Amino acid sequence: MIQILVNDGIEADGKLLLEGAGFTVDTNKIPQEDLMQRLPAYDAIIVRSATQVRRDLIDACPNLKIIARGGVGLDNIDVAYAKSKGIQIINTPAASSASVAELAMAHTLSLARFLQNGNRDMATGDFKKLKSAYAAGVQLRGKTFGIVGFGRIGQELARLALGMGMKVVASDPMIAETNLYLDIAGLTEAVAVTIKTTSFENVLKQADFVSLHVPNLGKPLVGAAELAMMKKGAFLINCARGGVVDESALLESLNAGHLGGAGLDTFVGEPKPRLELLNHPKISVSPHIGAATTQAQANIGKELGDKIIAYFATKKVVA
Repeated sequence: MIQILVNDGIEADGKLLLEGAGFTVDTNKIPQEDLMQRLPAYDAIIVRSATQVRRDLIDACPNLKIIARGGVGLDNIDVAYAKSKGIQIINTPAASSASVAELAMAHTLSLARFLQNGNRDMATGDFKKLKSAYAAGVQLRGKTFGIVGFGRIGQELARLALGMGMKVVASDPMIAETNLYLDIAGLTEAVAVTIKTTSFENVLKQADFVSLHVPNLGKPLVGAAELAMMKKGAFLINCARGGVVDESALLESLNAGHLGGAGLDTFVGEPKPRLELLNHPKISVSPHIGAATTQAQANIGKELGDKIIAYFATKKVVA
């Protein structure tokens, strides 16, 4: 009997899918410090971002066949080393794309209309003063939306921006051009829009809003120099990974009045981000919830289940 440990949770339908295929699924979380002793009893482990699957743990589990990540990023897994040991790595790049893109747009809307401040101030503030203070909002229609990283999430976000009447500029070293298909109510066929990517620097210089959708690079992609390239009053959104943005440089740019605002779903110090970020009036924050919708979680569970079942049936994962 194939034993699967789900250490960071899975949506109920995903669990049922695996059990229906005859697998034993254990959803009782094992603390990180105990995994070395207990994980060898399992054939596969499913994690999110909390559990770390590093070289020492992999070495302790010679029977481990699959490491599955519910989500896109694989930062908490020693992927190359696992593959060198013949372990299959699975993630779910398609399942949560729409949810992450929608959160990035939610931060964009919040910043454009001061919602992150209005929600804090309305209960105790002076209504008339607040109405005046927050009267200089930004209309998104006609603005330029820059997307750095034009994979599934970036393309979903581009569809949202185009639907709001924004111009989209994007950068991605792996994509030169792509056709986006927009489903518009009342039309029998989707409308195709061709987006040609440009350089990272061009996106920073042109965009009124810049949203990052890149993996953890081990160092900041956006630091002081990159922030200085952005338009005065522009906004930066990071729903990708903590560490993609130099947080000290971001605060300096905001406090100096160059950057207009920032939307952050991910932080360097998770689960305890810097208080300067959480309390800053020009920053809209959320607790790393990009994929945290019921629809995305259901999709993640199903995609994990399908890929794990396919692997054990054929020794390969369905793309």
